[in-house]
Amino acid sequence: MDSKTCIALSTGVALGAAISFAAFHAECFSKSFSLSQLCPYMCGKQTSNALAKMSVEIDLTRPDKDNFMTVYDELVKAEREENIDIHGAQIVDWIKDMSDYNVPGGKLNRGLAVVASAKILDPKGMQNRDTYIAACVLGWGIEFLQAFFLIADDIMDHSVTRRGHPCWYKVEKVKLIAVNDCCILEATIYRFLRKYLSHLPCYLEILELFHDVKYATTIGQLMDMLTVPEGENNFEYYTLDRYKLIVTWKTAFYTFYLPTACAMHLCGVKDKSTFDTARKICLMLGEFFQIQDDYLDCYGDPAVIGKIGTDIEDNKCGWLVCQALKRASKQQLATLQSHYGKASKDSVAKVKAIFQNLKVKELFEAHEDETHARIALVVASEVPASLRPIYNWHLGKIFKRSK
Repeated sequence: MDSKTCIALSTGVALGAAISFAAFHAECFSKSFSLSQLCPYMCGKQTSNALAKMSVEIDLTRPDKDNFMTVYDELVKAEREENIDIHGAQIVDWIKDMSDYNVPGGKLNRGLAVVASAKILDPKGMQNRDTYIAACVLGWGIEFLQAFFLIADDIMDHSVTRRGHPCWYKVEKVKLIAVNDCCILEATIYRFLRKYLSHLPCYLEILELFHDVKYATTIGQLMDMLTVPEGENNFEYYTLDRYKLIVTWKTAFYTFYLPTACAMHLCGVKDKSTFDTARKICLMLGEFFQIQDDYLDCYGDPAVIGKIGTDIEDNKCGWLVCQALKRASKQQLATLQSHYGKASKDSVAKVKAIFQNLKVKELFEAHEDETHARIALVVASEVPASLRPIYNWHLGKIFKRSK
């Protein structure tokens, strides 16, 4: 084929593609939308009065959770109303239903921690309606992040139930659309932050904080998944040091440090040492929390914790098995090698029998009391009295929890 033919063919392909794109554009955008309508927050649209315009009735005499849920309803309602003419009812209704199914159904401790911490840091400022709503928006950003992580985690772990209902990807109409839904939930966080908080002096710090914590958590998830690749059974990396590394990155940053740091930024905290102390204590809380999760996965009541535990079947590098491996006899180790990570009820029963023989449950109960005392001591000795209630609030929420 000579060069003139090649040029003519290339030109024809390009022209055809241009015509096809023009037809596609005309069909999809038969209504007239400006770029600022399609992507208002990408075009520098002013958002400083978005908080003030929210039609939310905040009653400070009500429990924070009631106000928090009121803000959620307004956030998702506003998203639907703003996008229905652009994306159509099918899309915005899917997103609302998906959000309602996955976001507000848990304990909401991460989101409420922002509100509780901000009230401790700046009780007078949190009497202001817009400041209170800003704390709620930050809290819902964290809850949307949590939902994003949980949907993805359930897919990777082949989980069946979550919060007493089928996992989102297990819903018949959903299946692997859930992968895209994860992305939508995460993208929604930054829409909320830009729309409602971009006028705040701390906006950049908060934005970077969310990005950093999201990255840290995904690295922790990768550590968890790669400790033993699916289908293998090798306890080489099942050590408490490896376990602590996983839970620090996978759980502690987004569960405890993110809410605390969000409240600190919102309330104008600038001192680096205050953030450093918060990180230290929050990482201790996060490890404590994940060890409790591992215990509840094995011994918790599914009707209470809202899911069927599958850590044994999923071959997880968890606290219980790490403790068992430290204490197992050669025969017990051989049994764990043969049955840990297997989905059969018989294998799970054999693993749990070894846990019972090695008194792993009793080890956890002693560890819980010791850890609570250790964290309380650090709070009492390293945190100013005015800030201690933040960490005591967290401790009170998780100590001796059953779900």
